[in-house]
Amino acid sequence: MNTIAVTVKDRLAIITLNRGKSNSLNREMVTELKDILHNIETDENIGGVIITGKENFFSAGLDLIELYNYNEEEAQSFWHLFLAFVAKITAFKKPLVTAINGHSPAGGCVIALAADIRVMAEGKYIIGLNEVPVGIIVPNSIFNLYSFWLGKADATRSLLEGKLFSPEEALAIGLVDEVVKPESILTAAERRARKYMAFESNTWSQSKLNIRKDLIASTSADQSADLEKMLKQWWSPSTRAILKTIIDSLQKKA
Repeated sequence: MNTIAVTVKDRLAIITLNRGKSNSLNREMVTELKDILHNIETDENIGGVIITGKENFFSAGLDLIELYNYNEEEAQSFWHLFLAFVAKITAFKKPLVTAINGHSPAGGCVIALAADIRVMAEGKYIIGLNEVPVGIIVPNSIFNLYSFWLGKADATRSLLEGKLFSPEEALAIGLVDEVVKPESILTAAERRARKYMAFESNTWSQSKLNIRKDLIASTSADQSADLEKMLKQWWSPSTRAILKTIIDSLQKKA
């Protein structure tokens, strides 16, 4: 695997996102994450998962530089892949905790939203869905994930203004469950994961799947209509101009 690293400690798998400085999500990384979650879910020797990042980034979201250069067929294929990954992680039947060690906007936030528990490092980090200011239409299935934790009113306001939260703000609104010192994040995440792992596994898993029944239906449904609207806007001159400005800024910083 080129973009993630996996270790197993006493039946707990730790997936570390490991792609460049900011762990931006491209086709290879999404594919590797989807595949490893499938393998872990069917492995009786693994009872739970932690997903974390490195340095100051959990994940900066989708790799806009790579995506910007996709042709229409490649873009459509990627978005289908990403939504299939969201469906997979939403319906993941084992305990899943995210140790959000740094910035986690957009696609990084989506991964966190699909988890059972989110532990975030304190510091000058951001988390949230900021797609609207970027010119990207958020599929209803992802909004449903957002509102599952925030409630529809707060999720609506936050999504439409592209609000990004500090760790303390995210804790107050229910977007994350715990804020800890950066050096303690894996310890805190492991404690949360093992608490769930200690329960009878089938009872816990079926309870999770029951609770998420509507979410799973939403993320697993045919989203072709939403995707068509999203891609139409993706190729619009206004969105392309916004993306180009963002990419130029990213490349200057690099």
